[in-house]
Amino acid sequence: MSMNRREFLTTTLAGAAGAMMAPSLLAADAAAAANPFKLVPLGKTGLKVSLVAAGTGMRGGGRASNMTRLGKEKFEALLKYEYEQGVRFFDLADMYGSHQYLASAFKGLPRDSYVINSKIWFMNGALPEKERPDANVVIDRFRKELNTDYIDLVLIHCMTDANWTDKMKKQMDIMADLKSKGIIKAQGVSCHSLAALKAAAESPWVDSIHTRINAFGDSMDDKNPAVVAEVLKTARANGKGVVGMKLVGEGRYRNDPAKRDESIKYVLGLNAVDTMIVGFEKTEEVDDFAARVKKVLAGNAA
Repeated sequence: MSMNRREFLTTTLAGAAGAMMAPSLLAADAAAAANPFKLVPLGKTGLKVSLVAAGTGMRGGGRASNMTRLGKEKFEALLKYEYEQGVRFFDLADMYGSHQYLASAFKGLPRDSYVINSKIWFMNGALPEKERPDANVVIDRFRKELNTDYIDLVLIHCMTDANWTDKMKKQMDIMADLKSKGIIKAQGVSCHSLAALKAAAESPWVDSIHTRINAFGDSMDDKNPAVVAEVLKTARANGKGVVGMKLVGEGRYRNDPAKRDESIKYVLGLNAVDTMIVGFEKTEEVDDFAARVKKVLAGNAA
């Protein structure tokens, strides 16, 4: 079939344009894939969170943490810096005392531009008062402290019992009702034992799980990371969001770059963790962790 001059030029120019665009598009795709703050789905919750997320509870208890102990000005500046870098998922809890700081730091920001997670403490200790009101009372207080109509994700904090789903049924039912009304968007649990984690992975009530995971078994539900990883894969297969904690070994690897790198590479390689929470205490720690995540992601995308 013959081709006239106009058709030839059109085809040639289109091909040239495609050739020029392809490398830039590939570069853009690679950059997006290697973005440590890219938005990812949190299981089947409908929430999208940043891959690297910020915790507020390092050495937390009694409504205080290393972050709140920085003082209002420094802590709020840290929260703003995290947001500016691209963090869109912030992990709070009643026992950390971090609600008011985030509300103040993010005043004026679009509420739907970040995801709030908080946790209810039902056990003895860790809070100044002895009373443990029901979840609806506590969540109503949380919303006032956070100056928000809704909370994206609320967890039952620090479950260790294999039968926690039976023991916490009343609170779970209350939270499910609040979820049906849109007062909370998703519900779940933070686990501090392998038995509790296994129960969470199978529970239909659980939308998302906070779990301790790193490459070395430090501050985890089992000293063997592979044992925990298998439970997380089950949770992921069951549609749960999986939020990784303790990637820096609860601060143990703060001065050990090799261990930080190995832990990041291990957790990202599991394909069982949606997002990684780190309790940053300095802006430099945000930059350092993000750079290490980016390096691993870039290597995976190559």
